[in-house]
Amino acid sequence: MQNSEEKKNRPQDKWDEKAGLVPKTYKVDKEVSEEFKEVCKEVGVAMGTQLTRMMKEFIEEVKK
Repeated sequence: MQNSEEKKNRPQDKWDEKAGLVPKTYKVDKEVSEEFKEVCKEVGVAMGTQLTRMMKEFIEEVKK
């Protein structure tokens, strides 16, 4: 029997690790979050992909 403290490994977890993906939790304004979710859905963009793109743009802007 598996210890309740051990994390259950899912196939997705293994793929995420290989791809260098990690789950993150942030507190953001609820209205902005919901609007972002809807807009991403409307244009067919994954939220995580768009967040990564915006983070990279911000990092590059700050480094200039």
